[in-house]
Amino acid sequence: MKFKLIAILIFLYSSSCWSQNGFQFETNKNKISIPFQFINNLIIIPIQVNGVTLNFMVDTGVEDTILFSVDESDDVSFSKVEKVRIRGFGSNEAFDAYKSVNNNLKIKNYIDTNHCIYLVLDQNINISSQVGIPVNGIIGNKLFKNNLIKIDYISKRIIIYNNNQKDQSKVVKNYNELPFKLIQGKPYIDTNPVFNSDKTPLKSMLLVDIGNTDAFWFFKQKDENIEIPKKNIDDFLGRGFSGDVFGKRGRIPSIAIGNFRFIEPIVAFPDTIATNDIDKIEGRFGSIGSEVIRRFSIIFDYNNNLIYLKKNSNYNDSFNFNMSGVEVQHQGLQWITESYESNPVVSNNLFDAYGNKVVNNLKYKFELKPVYIITSVRKDSPAAIAGLQKEDIIVKINNKNGYSFNLEQINELLKSEEGKSIEFEIDRKGKIMKFKFQLKNIL
Repeated sequence: MKFKLIAILIFLYSSSCWSQNGFQFETNKNKISIPFQFINNLIIIPIQVNGVTLNFMVDTGVEDTILFSVDESDDVSFSKVEKVRIRGFGSNEAFDAYKSVNNNLKIKNYIDTNHCIYLVLDQNINISSQVGIPVNGIIGNKLFKNNLIKIDYISKRIIIYNNNQKDQSKVVKNYNELPFKLIQGKPYIDTNPVFNSDKTPLKSMLLVDIGNTDAFWFFKQKDENIEIPKKNIDDFLGRGFSGDVFGKRGRIPSIAIGNFRFIEPIVAFPDTIATNDIDKIEGRFGSIGSEVIRRFSIIFDYNNNLIYLKKNSNYNDSFNFNMSGVEVQHQGLQWITESYESNPVVSNNLFDAYGNKVVNNLKYKFELKPVYIITSVRKDSPAAIAGLQKEDIIVKINNKNGYSFNLEQINELLKSEEGKSIEFEIDRKGKIMKFKFQLKNIL
C-alpha cells in the first residue's frame, strides 16, 4: 500500500497567505542539513511551530502550509486566526478552515517569524494512519522559495544552501539542469511520455509533486492522445475529502524527462469525475511523483526556475506495485503482554527450598504495539480471491505477529516478488481466520 492522499489534496484558497521574507538563515552558515524520515515515499521532518515541535510532510505539490492534526498534549498557540472557506480535490462543496498569520516556524537555524498557516480540522485527513508515525501537517512552497534546496534520498537529508554564499555553481556541478515553470507556487516541467509505440511522444507539462507516492499520474480528459494501456487494473489511488478515489494503473512504453528516459513505468489514471476540479492549470496533464524523484539527488532553485537532477543508486530500481490487492493502514495502538527471562545466567543456578532447580525465571512486560487494518481490497486480486475483506484486523503475517512489522515493511512485502506466498491471520469481528495467496504481477 502506498499513501497518495497528498497527491489529491490540491487546495483552492479563497484568500492567500503573503509574507515579507519567508524562511531565513539565523546564522552566517553556508548550509543547513536536516535529516528526514522517508516512509512510503514520503518525506517527514520536524518543525517547531510557535515553540512546539510537530511533524510535517514536505510536498512541492502545495503552495501554503497546512496543519490538520495536533494532539491534545501539543499546546500550540495561534494568533490572528480568521475563518475562511476553501475547496479541496474530490469535493464540489467548500468547507470551513482557519487562516493564522504571524506564526514562528523554525527548522534548526532556518526560521520564519511571519508564517501563514491554514488550519484544516477534518478527521478524514489522517496521514499518520497511512505512514505509521504522527504527522501533523504539510509544508510546501514556503520551505523552498528563498534558497537552494537539495534532497538527498540516499543519506535522507535535506540540505538548504544560503543564497549569500559566493559560488553556488559548485553545488550544482555534475547535475543535469531542467527549467521549470513556477505556477501558483508549484513547479511544472515538460516531459515526453509515449502512450502508444506507434505514435510520437506527447509533450506534457507535469507537476513535480514529491507528496505523491506514485511514479506518474495522467489525466485522461486533458488530451485525447493520453491512452490508458490495454493491460490495466482498476485500483484504489487515494482519499480525497469526498471519499476514496479510484482509477486505473498500467505500464506505458516510456517517458523522457530531460536527458533521462524510463522504460515501462507504472502510471495511474484517476477517474475523470475525481479529477474534474483537481487543477485548472492550462496545459497540465498530470504529475511526477516521488517514486520517480527518489531515483535522483534533486536540487530546487525556485529563484531561477531551475531543477537539477543527478542519478542516485535508486535509479535502476524496478517500477513495482502492490500485487496483493490489499491496502493496509495503521489503526491505533494496543497493549501487548510479552514474557522475557530477566537473567538467564542467574536463573540457571537457582534452586527452591527443597533443592530443586528452578527451570525458568520469566517475567512479563506490557508494551504498546501498532494495530493494522485492511482498508481496501482490489476486485479480482489475489487477496480478494483468497477471501480477505475490508476492515479485517491483521493478527499475523507469515506466522509473525502483525505488530512486529512497521507499515513500510508490510508494504514492501506486498510488492516484493511475483509468486511469493503471503499468509494473513486476521480478526474479523472477533473471529480469527487464516488466508493464503500468492503475489501475482498482472501488469
